[in-house]
Amino acid sequence: MLSLDRVGKTYPKGVHALGGVTLDVELGEIVAVIGGSGCGKSTLLRAIAGLDPPSEGAVVLDGERITAPHEKIGIIFQEPRLLPWLKVADNVGFGLGNLPKADRAAQIATALRRVGLTDKASVWPRELSGGQAQRVAIARALVPRPEVLLLDEPFSALDAFTRTDLQDHLLDLWADAKPTLILVTHDVDEAIVLADRVMVMRPRPGRIFDEIEVDLPRPRDRQSAAFDFVKRRVLAALDRSLNRAPTGAEGEPKAAAGAALWW
Repeated sequence: MLSLDRVGKTYPKGVHALGGVTLDVELGEIVAVIGGSGCGKSTLLRAIAGLDPPSEGAVVLDGERITAPHEKIGIIFQEPRLLPWLKVADNVGFGLGNLPKADRAAQIATALRRVGLTDKASVWPRELSGGQAQRVAIARALVPRPEVLLLDEPFSALDAFTRTDLQDHLLDLWADAKPTLILVTHDVDEAIVLADRVMVMRPRPGRIFDEIEVDLPRPRDRQSAAFDFVKRRVLAALDRSLNRAPTGAEGEPKAAAGAALWW
């Protein structure tokens, strides 16, 4: 299990980016984190990854406190961040240098086959389309078989058709080993298509405002009434999360059970 215990982050100039985020994520669960700009979504992801340890609280994976990058945790960024001096196969196998050559080659071949890029093994990153490059980034992140995979708006730079295709493709890859996925996104539809739970964050400092379960069977029909109902709940929570007028006992606007809609 991945546990966040009152995780906070304050930067040197006094910017309070995160304020006491507590969250438990089960093995194999997919959680989407969504919220307005400046609510600490990417800061939270970097804390989980061990890239930017929290100022307060703790990130714990399987009983081990995470304070630095960890072999059980992979991350995919908005940009593919492929190494331009390495061909596609070598990019995918970059983290497998400790394996015997034959085992490394076999794992690379399997990873490329799973993302449909076997024919691109010997090309340079600059020869790939945006969608192909992000598929290589996904293959590189999954080839070590991480227990937790973090995704920081991985499809936001892509066109709508490619984004939808990669969302479905990611779910197919996830179903193979079912790592824990934590996805930061601005796209409400993407959050609902992928996630078991959607965490809506509130800014200044960033903290969890509402949690919405997505109890829909996969594959999810984006045009269904049930999908639209969940989408309205998420949009309503996002709207309320930006209202800074205190209404709760602790000065927080609190979402009611059932997440009432505004239309």
